[in-house]
Amino acid sequence: MNTKTLPETSFQMPDGVHIRVRPAQQEDLPGMEWDGEYAHFRKLYHQHFQNSRNGSTLIWVAENEKAEIVGQIFLLLYSKHAELADGIHRAYLFSFRLKPEYRGQGLGSHMLTFVENYLLQLGYDSVRLNVARLNVLARRMYEKHGYRVIAPDEGRWRYQDQFGQWQTCSEPAWRMLKKLK
Repeated sequence: MNTKTLPETSFQMPDGVHIRVRPAQQEDLPGMEWDGEYAHFRKLYHQHFQNSRNGSTLIWVAENEKAEIVGQIFLLLYSKHAELADGIHRAYLFSFRLKPEYRGQGLGSHMLTFVENYLLQLGYDSVRLNVARLNVLARRMYEKHGYRVIAPDEGRWRYQDQFGQWQTCSEPAWRMLKKLK
């Protein structure tokens, strides 16, 4: 699936700022590090972007009128771990972030609904995600949109940081699921 064929959307913030949600391009990768806050995920973002070229991962960014990236959302359509994403019925949503000043104003809900509607068009019937146990506000938003907790998750995973060193992340989470159909 070519990222150029992915749909895009826009959103008007309550203060009048126009946000464009569009497929990520390679030149967006540095902006997705959010001024260094997520630089440790540089290699991970690059790998997922490479996977977006074959269609197994879809990535959208939200940009403001100054073309600054203020949000992002990743969708894994196929994973070697079928309980996450099986390529046919279930997708896995991850790395869904908004900069703090853009939260609580409807943009996250807009992006989530946009992605869910796109998955429905592709024939998917469910979405899985993990939300950090400490991220109560995000969990509430997901629950408001029909996601339900299906299990706890220890949240242990590994990634290679921007220096090539392997890091282990431990972020206890809730596994959540939403039936789209």
